[in-house]
Amino acid sequence: MEQHIEHYFKGSDKLSKDRLVFSIKKDFPSWSENTINMYLSKLKKDGVLNNPSRGIYEIENKEQFYPKISSNLKRIYNKVNREFPYISFCVWDTIWFNDFMIHQPFKNYVVLEVEKDACESVFSFLSQTMKNVFFNPDEEIFERYIHNVDEVVIVKNLISESPLIERDKITIPTLEKLLVDMLIDASLFSAQQNEKEIIIKNVKQRFTLNELKMNRYASRRNREKEIYELINISLAK
Repeated sequence: MEQHIEHYFKGSDKLSKDRLVFSIKKDFPSWSENTINMYLSKLKKDGVLNNPSRGIYEIENKEQFYPKISSNLKRIYNKVNREFPYISFCVWDTIWFNDFMIHQPFKNYVVLEVEKDACESVFSFLSQTMKNVFFNPDEEIFERYIHNVDEVVIVKNLISESPLIERDKITIPTLEKLLVDMLIDASLFSAQQNEKEIIIKNVKQRFTLNELKMNRYASRRNREKEIYELINISLAK
């Protein structure tokens, strides 16, 4: 089936599952629907197919999100992981958005998102040996302190069931999570607010986004409808 798969998508970027199964059955009439589902699942795991939304398939021909993880980011991650080996947390850098922007921000922040029960403990631990560490800063803290200093580390609560991935043995947010957060957290992503439509368009051109994953995470943040509308408005421009 892998040899036929590109032919099924000829002239179409995306196919409904019903349409795809119909095409497969024409070439493999003896296959049951369970057999076809098994092969579709295997092709997804092998990176041949992508399932961006319910009942929709597309050929996976875009890049995988693999941001540059700096030595400083690794150092901070490993430091926290050694001290708190059993907590859920992730790290990332706002500089990752620069590739999708026209105007480059003057400042970038390292962000640690930590499960709620351990967040204050991680903040206290990092504050003992590092300067400019901030805990769940609000808009006023950003304006009065964070915008005026360099090498800032922000510790904030990790939303439960956040979509995370592992890169270079470091746990980071998925691209879907970062985009949703960018649209919601205007203070943290202030530098990106004027270019959010450009960022979304550039991301869509380079990467395959899992819309189901974005919607689930937006729902966890009680902003599913708003995020759906913002993304569709951005893509329409």
